[in-house]
Amino acid sequence: MPTAAWIALAIVVVIVVYGVTLYNKLVRHRNLVQEGYSGIDVQLTRRSDLIPNLLETVKGYAAHEKALFADIAERRASSINAGSIADKAVADKALTGALGRLFAVAEAYPDLKADANFRALQADLSGIEDQLQMARRYYNGTARDYNIVVESFPNVLVAGSFGFRKEPFFELADPASAAVPKVAF
Repeated sequence: MPTAAWIALAIVVVIVVYGVTLYNKLVRHRNLVQEGYSGIDVQLTRRSDLIPNLLETVKGYAAHEKALFADIAERRASSINAGSIADKAVADKALTGALGRLFAVAEAYPDLKADANFRALQADLSGIEDQLQMARRYYNGTARDYNIVVESFPNVLVAGSFGFRKEPFFELADPASAAVPKVAF
């Protein structure tokens, strides 16, 4: 076999090995992004499951705040039904704002702030908000790493041909909404 044939065969082998290695790297990163999104979804679900208990506790003390309760219930439903990452981010922002207003209302009721159930629910919500923030950070970090691999040259040539696309970040449009709602005892 002539030397040129061996060189051509070696080049083909190198290209195939590179392609397989890159494909596996893209799959690994895509799965990490999906895992990160799943973590956000779990925390959003935990928060949504906690909200009805919190509302029922507050309703007994602040029955005339019906508009706020309806707003929170509506925002909770839209958070649960949001499909895409962008939709979840928008719904999360709206729900976080509504919960902040709920705690502002709770400030006006000293008996409510002293209620053990309310305090426990506030503590649970605060813990979930912390875990949600960590899940967002993890997701955004994995999305960043994945996007770097997908968009880097020459990876972009292989990634595009196999259908790997850039993943969006879980961004809150308003930086103030990223803060944990105020929980005062």
